[in-house]
Amino acid sequence: MNFKKAIVTSMLACMLPAAVFAKDIQVGVSMALFDDNFLTIVRTAIQKEMQKDGVKGQIEDAKGDVAQQLQQVQNFIGQGVDAIIVNPVDTNAVKPIIDQAEKAGVPLIFVNRRPQAQMTGKMAYVGSDSELAGRLQMEALAKAMGGKGNIAILLGDLANESTRERTKGVEAVVAKYPDIKIVQKQTAKFTRNDAVDVVSNWLTAGDDIQAIASNNDEMAIGALQALGKNPNNVLVAGVDGTPDALQMIKNGKMVASVFQDAKGQGEGAVQTAIKLVKGETVQKMVDIPFQLITKDNYEKYTSMNLK
Repeated sequence: MNFKKAIVTSMLACMLPAAVFAKDIQVGVSMALFDDNFLTIVRTAIQKEMQKDGVKGQIEDAKGDVAQQLQQVQNFIGQGVDAIIVNPVDTNAVKPIIDQAEKAGVPLIFVNRRPQAQMTGKMAYVGSDSELAGRLQMEALAKAMGGKGNIAILLGDLANESTRERTKGVEAVVAKYPDIKIVQKQTAKFTRNDAVDVVSNWLTAGDDIQAIASNNDEMAIGALQALGKNPNNVLVAGVDGTPDALQMIKNGKMVASVFQDAKGQGEGAVQTAIKLVKGETVQKMVDIPFQLITKDNYEKYTSMNLK
């Protein structure tokens, strides 16, 4: 009898650390920028998922500064966190972050923006295929344009992988339409205000534009603001599926957006971090699929991507 009790006690002792371990996971999160509508939704999803899973930690704002983000990662390592989640400021400048995490043996998860560097060991990317977003967006515009006309592209932050890949997707579709021509291509840094300035300059210069493909919704909305009442009926499409963009689609002002699942990315980043901390195997690329949004199906997305 005592022998049986000893076995049960031993088994419980072996099981206990796993339960405690799950509750005691500490995660450090560095976001590229708090002052961004879409990234705010991702950040909120990360916070809620951490609370739900009993994960402790903190979320820091890198304020668009590569050096500050690296310092935050170094601070997380110094604090002894179990995992680090990074939404990179510059997807081309992640090597120092990777090196620091690898040296410390801390699992590293990139979210939303795919790093332009090889991920090794306990590392993963949780996000979406940016080129697909550009293709879906441009196919919708090409259809609305009747397969002909001039198009301008509003580029996001030039240091960002999604800017390059979404633009690549747009250009790949344009290449299939001999009567569609790209006449302008300029960065507005993913922001609404910069897009207002860029598109206003195009209009002032008298550029003949029938459509605008924007790398994100914020710039698409800025374009619409610059166009005002839009007497020339310039067609505009964005990417992200933010609440503001859905309203524009509902009102017939925006042709389309491409739903990027901010909630899925945020939750996926935390779940992937937990798995890596527990020593489980995960995919290097955890894909959260893009989906085209038009006036025909926008209602399906109104309850998603909420802050």
